[in-house]
Amino acid sequence: MSTLISKLTSELFKALAHPTRIQILNLLRDGELCVCDIYEALELSQSNISQHLKVLKDQDLVENRKDGVKVLYKVKDNEIWEILDSAKSLLVKQINKTKLALEEGE
Repeated sequence: MSTLISKLTSELFKALAHPTRIQILNLLRDGELCVCDIYEALELSQSNISQHLKVLKDQDLVENRKDGVKVLYKVKDNEIWEILDSAKSLLVKQINKTKLALEEGE
């Protein structure tokens, strides 16, 4: 892997390295949402959500458009689901392995 690709991959994973940003992406899995819907669903302040959306937008993971006074966000490229689904699958395997090891140790 080239140095440039390694650096860009690192930047992508930095953008994904916060639970709130993962939650935002998962909310957007079903389609476009208003910022107001996102902060209500996550019970966080609008400014907090806006900061996280900026990180995701800077990494080209989400895009937005205005609809009157509302700002709507959506995932820019559905390939992000492959990354998130793979991570979830890996984590479930690790959790199950740990759980099994703990049960065997009892």
